[in-house]
Amino acid sequence: MICEQEYRIRRDKLVLALPSFSVSVLFSGTNKTRSNDTNYPFRQDSNFYYMTGFKEDNSILMIVKEKKKYKSFLFLHKKDKTDEMWNGKRLGAKRAKQRFQVDEIYTKDEFEKRFKDALDEKKSLCFDFGLDYSKVKILKRYAKTIAAHINIAPLIGKMRLIKSEAEIKIIKDAIDITKKAHHQLMRLNKTSKYEYELQSSIEYIFKKNGAYNDAYTSIVAAANNANTLHYIENNKILREGELILIDAGCEFDYYASDITRTIPVSGYYTKPQKDLYSLVLSVEKNIISMIKPGILRSELQRKSEELLIQGMQKLGILNGSYKKILKEAKHKAYYPHGIGHWMGLDVHDTCPYRDENFKEIPLEEGMILTIEPALYIDKDDTKVPKKYRGIGIRIEDDILVTKTGYENLSKAIVKEILDIENLN
Repeated sequence: MICEQEYRIRRDKLVLALPSFSVSVLFSGTNKTRSNDTNYPFRQDSNFYYMTGFKEDNSILMIVKEKKKYKSFLFLHKKDKTDEMWNGKRLGAKRAKQRFQVDEIYTKDEFEKRFKDALDEKKSLCFDFGLDYSKVKILKRYAKTIAAHINIAPLIGKMRLIKSEAEIKIIKDAIDITKKAHHQLMRLNKTSKYEYELQSSIEYIFKKNGAYNDAYTSIVAAANNANTLHYIENNKILREGELILIDAGCEFDYYASDITRTIPVSGYYTKPQKDLYSLVLSVEKNIISMIKPGILRSELQRKSEELLIQGMQKLGILNGSYKKILKEAKHKAYYPHGIGHWMGLDVHDTCPYRDENFKEIPLEEGMILTIEPALYIDKDDTKVPKKYRGIGIRIEDDILVTKTGYENLSKAIVKEILDIENLN
């Protein structure tokens, strides 16, 4: 759990990046309608949560910066017995004042007046440019005299790149729960079951262990379905001799995990499956070993492509010289995506990959990223030896950059062929 002091320290740090004589506004997430008068489960906006730790909707954080000092204001939903009877208890301003380390707390109906007052003699308005129009309209209604509008989202995203010890602990907890789900599926008799049965097993284990949300919709993709990268229909029956690509991770206390394993339905890999799986696993381990402060993500990408091309040449999947394959990007048909992404409050964390000068950001201690090389060979690809067609393999782990190298946070989730087969 992250203590209230950490949120205050984050606000202190954010203010250093804000211009003097500015007003900054962050809105909470909003309830989204699922159908008619029912809503999707509410999930707080990640940037708002990162700066406040507050989980309720209909809330606003305002930061007013003078030359050097600043004041923080939290506006929240007014307590109402009828509303609470239908939608659940609210914290209320009185209790919020006892808990949150902000300077002033009000109900949301006071926001517009206090926002208008705060704008007096200010030079800049900072907010998330990705806001929906209705919220931007509220801000601009009173900020007509302020010419400088600054997007606050990249500033927070840069902060979110480096995880604190508390954040790393929560992510480790999320990965530990995800491990239980993946291992349970490896042990399960999967023949003649449907993909959605495995998905339900995943979600049961997540919730049983206190992770009430997926970090993303689980991908349970058997056979050729694995070659659709964002496959989520999860409705195919599982057959002997096939592989299942399972990309599933829970969200625990708002932080994500993101793990992919590719396992056999019958419990044992065939020879062609072993050939492809061993190649992808070898590449993944090689790339992970490169991780350390100062390395560029593009270096990891280039190396992963080089190793996969060489492996596919040996297996007869790609023909011709290495240079020609690379120049014509023939390998992209089988490995179309990046080697990995940032991970944290969002499974694809909204952190920058380049700085304000468009220069690539090197890895740094405290960053967490996924490493996920893959091969996708469609069942109708006649350019590939028949024994490999219809196989899709991805192996993905969550990696913390340390002072001198890396820590594979998900190393306890088995991925060696024999270890997976022995779990059956």
